[in-house]
Amino acid sequence: MRNPYRPLPAVLEDVITETPNIKTFVLRSQQTVSFETGQFVELTVPGIGEAPFTPSSSPSIDQQMDITIMSVGKVTSALHALQPGAKLGVRGPYGHGYPLDQFEGKEVLIVGGGVGLAPLRSLLFSLFDTIDRYRRVQLCYGAKTPADLVYKRALPDWEKRDGVDVLITVDKGDETWKGREGVVTTLFKEIQMDIPNSVAVVCGPPVMMKFATFDLVKMGYKPEQIFLSMEKNMCCGIGKCGHCNLGPYYVCKDGPVFTYEQIKNAPEIWD
Repeated sequence: MRNPYRPLPAVLEDVITETPNIKTFVLRSQQTVSFETGQFVELTVPGIGEAPFTPSSSPSIDQQMDITIMSVGKVTSALHALQPGAKLGVRGPYGHGYPLDQFEGKEVLIVGGGVGLAPLRSLLFSLFDTIDRYRRVQLCYGAKTPADLVYKRALPDWEKRDGVDVLITVDKGDETWKGREGVVTTLFKEIQMDIPNSVAVVCGPPVMMKFATFDLVKMGYKPEQIFLSMEKNMCCGIGKCGHCNLGPYYVCKDGPVFTYEQIKNAPEIWD
């Protein structure tokens, strides 16, 4: 029986700088690692440790994997110091991703904040591959400053896609910024969604997810129509350590994607 804690060897093929503290790591595993959009993997830096991350690449590409990571702690800082050719480890995928079958025939509103666009990028790629199955895709994305926007090179291409509408804002612009200013929820006043035939997907910093969810409810979305990526305190990835307990759920096994209906009464949901 294979040790569930033993990662598969992987090689870091490329490192793409997205912002001053966010990079995309392009990995190639010695074995194919297939995942569903919204699932996560445990990424190991030998001699340092491991941490959970949601792939940001398309699930249709199983020979390599992109993971977009902000430098915030020991493992992520070690990752940011690596160069192509470094040896890493990957185990997973784990958890449950976005239920795309429930999105079909509906308008899909995607709300992202900062590096929270990383898991949503994978979702967007999945939607792009089958765009005719959805009535419409609306992306609302916000970051603190223009420098904090991730995937700057890709955003213009997304804006040109048929069936996809993209709105971008920053909390505070600079002298070069000619776009919208304000937190991401200010974009809601610009959109017209067929809410009874819509789903909303939210991913970003907890405070952003909190107020975006509250505003979506005010707009008329039911809690069961709102899907949240709750990457909360995950550690082992397989439900053994208990660190990610959220009400009656283990985020790593039962999520990380939940409807707001599932977790709205859980204590410390936004911490």
